[in-house]
Amino acid sequence: MKSSSGHDMTGHGAHAAHGGARTGGLSVSEDGYTLEFDSTIRSSGPQPVTFRVTGPDGQAVTEFTPEHEKELHLIAVRRDTTGFQHVHPVMDGKGTWSVELDLAPGDWRVFADIHPTGHHRAMTLGIDVSVAGRYDPRPLPEVARAARVREYTVTLDGELLPGEASDLKLTVSRNGRPVTDLQPYLAAYGHLVALRVGDLGYLHVHPNGEPGDGTTEPGPEIAFTATAPSSGTYRLYLDFQHDDVVRTAEFTVPTTGTAGVGHHGGHHH
Repeated sequence: MKSSSGHDMTGHGAHAAHGGARTGGLSVSEDGYTLEFDSTIRSSGPQPVTFRVTGPDGQAVTEFTPEHEKELHLIAVRRDTTGFQHVHPVMDGKGTWSVELDLAPGDWRVFADIHPTGHHRAMTLGIDVSVAGRYDPRPLPEVARAARVREYTVTLDGELLPGEASDLKLTVSRNGRPVTDLQPYLAAYGHLVALRVGDLGYLHVHPNGEPGDGTTEPGPEIAFTATAPSSGTYRLYLDFQHDDVVRTAEFTVPTTGTAGVGHHGGHHH
């Protein structure tokens, strides 16, 4: 008999489950689903990696329900929060996924964002991958409201609140001019990943609106709703597409306010 834990989100739909303060990616296995990498990564640089997701029956899962247009999202980041990559592996008929990652020496955390077909919710599994070589960990980038990516600048408005949903607005400009022709990327004008500094706990962040809904503009602003599961510092990575290239803007963001009772009165949203 399968027992269902008390915090299951059944009946609320995938978005309700995603939008909560659950932190994903801290475990290699969840609800009987396990992330299995094929080999130890020995060298640095661009290289193919292969892996599979096994189900409660021990077999490789081959049926996934797409989320944000893809059956599996793979996120790789080094433990010092550098080297962020968001890629989309290809699965063969037997459930083995393959993709290329560009890995520098050090300890990496790799996340698989999946929704096994028939399971009641999406989940994020995480696994540690060690890359041999001289590891030169970088200090955490300073807190800043603007991030530069070549000729683009992305500014961040909004606060991360512990245990509470809040709105984040990212505004994209290029050479000082607002970008108003962003291209859809993963059924949105941007895809935002947030990781908790210290354990790289993975937060699900949802775009507010989608291309073609009649109200969501292709820039310069991209709006999201995020919930920080705890007080602390988070790293935010925004993927956006313009001129047929996907770029990533990175931010270091501390939470504001304190988690717990009496908190709600202190903030004006």
